[in-house]
Amino acid sequence: MAVFVPDGLLAVEKLKEENADIRVYSDGIPDSQKILILNLMPTKQATETQLIRMFLTAKNSVSVFLMNTVTYTSKNTASEYLERFYRPFDAYKDCYFDGLIVTGAPVEHLDFGQVLYWNELCGIFAWAETHVKKIYTICWGAQAALNCYFGINKHPLPEKMFGVFSHTLIQPENPLCFGVEDGFLTPHSRHSDVYAEDIEKCVDLDLLAVSDEAGFLWAATKDRKITFMTGHPEYDAETLSLEYFRDLEKGDKINCPKHYFPNDNPASPPPLTWRENAKTIYSNWINLEL
Repeated sequence: MAVFVPDGLLAVEKLKEENADIRVYSDGIPDSQKILILNLMPTKQATETQLIRMFLTAKNSVSVFLMNTVTYTSKNTASEYLERFYRPFDAYKDCYFDGLIVTGAPVEHLDFGQVLYWNELCGIFAWAETHVKKIYTICWGAQAALNCYFGINKHPLPEKMFGVFSHTLIQPENPLCFGVEDGFLTPHSRHSDVYAEDIEKCVDLDLLAVSDEAGFLWAATKDRKITFMTGHPEYDAETLSLEYFRDLEKGDKINCPKHYFPNDNPASPPPLTWRENAKTIYSNWINLEL
């Protein structure tokens, strides 16, 4: 179905090149699912495009709204772009949405309380309980939500969990898992972890998928209102590659992403091995009726 986005958003041209049904709204908002994205990623335009592409699996049209924090301003996105397309929480607090997505953020090395926008984020999570039908959280955003809602902690990793890993479905009968293949692949890119046993101990949560190598991937509340995804099924083929070469250029200690480049050769273009299951994961979430 069609996805409606603000006029001028960079994702429009990219996705129209893929023959996607992307439309713009200006004055009026079409009759559609309304999805609010709190985009905490430094690569905002790339993240917007990846998520909007996933929304094309919806049964009904989707309208996308973008939100940023006021307690921290992104240094990697032009202020003109943010002012044009993003709004603070105050602009949305009296509104109701069909869905909220909270992305990851490059703050995993910090304790939650050290993150400049932590209190603001926890306030948004509290607001979402009454103003949003369903919530989807990604990577650090998932770890943050697990802490805000259930007090579950994250743990630093000795090295970055980085690559494309196979996952085992724990609850294939869960509606969020319908049609997802057991052993499905998903990229990970994170410096901290949540233990699967902590998810299993929480009576309000269902553990949905884990990896022998990468650990906990996916969980949801038993009422399916909140989904926690520590990987990145929405990533493009080249996303991990861009992160890898960026970190090398910065002089960071970084290992080659596992199971990603053919023959572990960074000169070889990586295949997009996870896209079909990614579409199913997002389709199940966005089409979920609660």
